[in-house]
Amino acid sequence: MGGTGILYSCAQSHARTAMPANLSPEYKAAEQAFRKAREPRERLDHLREMLRTIPKHKGTDHLQADIKRRIKELAEELEAAPRKGAARGGPALVVRPEGAAQLALVGPPGTGKSALHARLTGSGAQVADYPFTTQVPEPGMLPWEDVQFQLVDLPAVSPAHPVPWLAGSLQTADACLLVVDLGHPECVEEVQAVHAILRERRVSLTERWPASDAPAPEEDEDPFALRLPALLVANKADLAADEGAELEVFRELTGFRYPALAVSAQTGAGLDAVGPWLFRALSIVRVYTKAPGKPPEKDHPFTLRRGQTVEDAARLVHQDIARSLKYARVWGRSGFDGRHVGRDHRLEDGDVLELHV
Repeated sequence: MGGTGILYSCAQSHARTAMPANLSPEYKAAEQAFRKAREPRERLDHLREMLRTIPKHKGTDHLQADIKRRIKELAEELEAAPRKGAARGGPALVVRPEGAAQLALVGPPGTGKSALHARLTGSGAQVADYPFTTQVPEPGMLPWEDVQFQLVDLPAVSPAHPVPWLAGSLQTADACLLVVDLGHPECVEEVQAVHAILRERRVSLTERWPASDAPAPEEDEDPFALRLPALLVANKADLAADEGAELEVFRELTGFRYPALAVSAQTGAGLDAVGPWLFRALSIVRVYTKAPGKPPEKDHPFTLRRGQTVEDAARLVHQDIARSLKYARVWGRSGFDGRHVGRDHRLEDGDVLELHV
């Protein structure tokens, strides 16, 4: 399967990396950029910047070693990745993000995770009545209105079936769907085991959506810990006598306060709520571009997050445009029709953008 299983080394390093004091503002900026980056090559660039800017003293020795190891492994992984048209050495264990956001499907065995993925995306992924059907990440696209969300089905998380590369696959995700079967007699124990396994791999789940709403990391927090917003997806709702009551009991027993949706992959009940829920919770902003004197291109919007700017949109169009941008004109909620704005202007959902370089 190649070297993908060691990508980011999250599964290999369970010890907490204490953040040393007296880190420079340049280092902190690089670390924050690394946390937000999703593309492997972009993450590698930020890791190198972290190594360049970290103060070199005894208190940072362990962190420097951790950064160097991650740089080496990620560089080797990118170098070994097959080019277009080249033969693959094995299935990819890290899925490159596409669409408005990447959501990982996580959960214990037997919850109908793969059936849910196949129903939402039409991916034709293998579905069976026995556990551990999924062996490698299975990507698919969930369409909603004029955007698509990438759903990645991952192997079941269980002590009986360890997946050493799991944390590496989660690094590219924006959030996760925690799929459970509330009618299973051992549901609580299995979901608690999922959380324990993720913690060992320095991955934690949060009820705060989007991730930017979560509290800022403490000074001594592990810089390579992963924190993912989670939506609890209670599958097999068609088999439940009272899904609402079962959900409340589950919350009381576990203490989890994740937002939740009750669905059925078998009947399709509740599935139409997934797309609009993700759109709202992730604060997706659709931006449509137009050339001067021409109508806007309404088929394929660029997707941002609430609070992002004209410069962020220009960067999605092309890095060169972002660098040479003089001004933009905006039609829509964030400005009057055709208003001239600068690169720091915040965009709203549905805005039409005309870039001038």
